Amino acid sequence: MSNQEILKVPIQSNIEAQLLFGNADDFLRIIEDKLSVEVLLKSEGLEIKGRNFDEIHQAGRTFESLLHLIREGQRLEEDDIRSAIRASRQGLDTDFPKVIGESIPVFSKRGAVRPRTSGQCKYTEAIKNHDLVFGIGPAGTGKTYLAMAMAVSAFKSGEVSRIILTRPAVEAGEKLGFLPGDIADKIDPYLRPIFDALYDMMSNETLDRYVEQNVIEVAPIAFMRGRTLNDSFIVFDEAQNSTIEQMKMFLTRLGLSSKAVVTGDITQTDLPSSRVSGLVDAQNVLKDVEGIEFVYFSKEDVVRHELVQRIIGAYDSHDTTDLHQERIARTRCE
Repeated sequence: MSNQEILKVPIQSNIEAQLLFGNADDFLRIIEDKLSVEVLLKSEGLEIKGRNFDEIHQAGRTFESLLHLIREGQRLEEDDIRSAIRASRQGLDTDFPKVIGESIPVFSKRGAVRPRTSGQCKYTEAIKNHDLVFGIGPAGTGKTYLAMAMAVSAFKSGEVSRIILTRPAVEAGEKLGFLPGDIADKIDPYLRPIFDALYDMMSNETLDRYVEQNVIEVAPIAFMRGRTLNDSFIVFDEAQNSTIEQMKMFLTRLGLSSKAVVTGDITQTDLPSSRVSGLVDAQNVLKDVEGIEFVYFSKEDVVRHELVQRIIGAYDSHDTTDLHQERIARTRCE
């Protein structure tokens, strides 16, 4: 091909190249496809070719970031490849260790969980350093999953003696009284996503044993009333669907040697329009309280299918346009 730019990235061995390219060159194909480059393995290292100067250098920085992880002893996964590409595009690759954070040791089938964006790193650091953290942002940003990983890690290290995971039991316009079955049957659909994440972090047998021993408790927020939660790591999920009264009740349950993480997406509340979200209210009431940290995620922190980022961006733009038009209409009426 003519008019090509070429960039070389040194590597130390063929083993590094194998780890970098992935099984059947799967990782390599993702980088070549996403950045429109061709990568060749030469005796002196990688040779990156392409027509776009920026994309070639983004590919080079992506490979350098991934090589850093390999040399730190990390095993690459597909999410790491996509995160490295995203970081190079956003200019965050110069401090990549802070974008791909330290592993969180859990009883996982995959070994360890680790943050994959700068927002996620800020979040896990906040959880380490504060007893009460609010993680607010769109779906797919890892708010709940990382909070639960931190809870399992704290339990594993002996920092806490139990884990409590809770969420409101009223979502998507449904109320428990209208659902079939006993109380366990009624609340199971609301708590199932939490169990799914836990099963990813430990074996089924281990989780079932801890639940039976009440070491790990998963329950609706209403079950927290009247309790003092000592020596516990508590995760309050989907908190945008709590009322002001429920939020206050939950926050005042925090006992000695405990830590709490509250997660939610204030753009997706399922409360009736006449009710103010407890999470929205907490932002305003607690924003200046010492010892409490608020971490906000954006679409850049989404680690699900890449379409999810674009979907969130489209809805954000649409909502902004609608709000602007509404303000114009209101001004004209005045």
